Amino acid sequence: MKNYIKSNFAANLKPDCSANLKSNFVANFAANLKPDCSANFPLKQLLTWYNKNKRDFPWRNTKDPYKIWVSEVMLQQTTSSAVVAYYHNFLKIFPNLKSLALAKEKTVLQAWAGLGYYSRAKNLHKSAIQIHKSKNFPQSYNELLKLPGFGNYTSRSVSSFAFNETVGVLDTNVIRFVCRYNNLSLEWWKTKPRKILQSIVDSYALQTINNSLVTSAELNQALIEIGANICASKTPQCVICPLSQTCKAFKQQTYFKLPLKKNKTSLQKIYALNMQILTNHKKEIALDTLEKKPFLKNMPLPPSKIIKLSTPPTKYDFIHYITCYKIFVSVKTNTTKQKKSYLWVKPKQAGLHSPTSLLTKAIKLADKI
Repeated sequence: MKNYIKSNFAANLKPDCSANLKSNFVANFAANLKPDCSANFPLKQLLTWYNKNKRDFPWRNTKDPYKIWVSEVMLQQTTSSAVVAYYHNFLKIFPNLKSLALAKEKTVLQAWAGLGYYSRAKNLHKSAIQIHKSKNFPQSYNELLKLPGFGNYTSRSVSSFAFNETVGVLDTNVIRFVCRYNNLSLEWWKTKPRKILQSIVDSYALQTINNSLVTSAELNQALIEIGANICASKTPQCVICPLSQTCKAFKQQTYFKLPLKKNKTSLQKIYALNMQILTNHKKEIALDTLEKKPFLKNMPLPPSKIIKLSTPPTKYDFIHYITCYKIFVSVKTNTTKQKKSYLWVKPKQAGLHSPTSLLTKAIKLADKI
């Protein structure tokens, strides 16, 4: 197992690293794997705890790759408890891959409304079309990676949960658990440290081969569950953790320092969005379908002036967050004659054309002005 991780990790190092640096780095990393990252990981204790304490989510009661895929995409930026209602509603509208593939993108975005991060829905639709045309749902992580929206996490989770491929699944919950369990002070958001963590989780998955008690899929679900419910971010419950006796961070009382935290503010892109809610004589509002934006691309908003900032403005109406974007929104209202270059819609129907909470908040604010 140790040799597998050494060779796998070494292959990922850049070729410009000196031989000594590469050798020492891999040797030091491999040394730190003992005993917890290799063959001694307590699978039995973890699975016993998981089977007694796992939460009952609908996507855990199916092997349908389509349904598992939908759930995993929804879970990327949304909590499990919040996803359940959206998951059921989405599957009522699109019960299978064919129904999603044949739908119009606009209909898919409408069904996605409320979840945000609409690029997820667009990629879900694009991949559904490709899979439907090929008449074959890819079963391996490497094949799934070729599809739109299938990154490292989604590819591994679908191949593991639907097809039991022997791969490790690394989400924020698992990252937190692995960093603490092995007492690793890694900048996990960077490429090389991420590969280290992935190699560790892959080594755990390899231990399920020829193991009649646990599958790779069950192990990955258990790791996610313990990371979410026991090895929590702010309040880890080490006293009741089934793996505390072999947890390095618990032994050394460093768990409260791990995982390392990245400076989110330095990664944020700050914009001012000065929006005009224009209305015509029919009390319709204007949406600009031609405006180019760094965010919410292909989603029409009321005519706006977008300014990139280095520091936050002093005056604004509300703040809207989209992944790495922090948007300071100002709203003004005006009446105008109908222009052909705009899409004119009733305020209550605006969300059908641009299903984003930013627009919903702006329209509600305009009503009060």
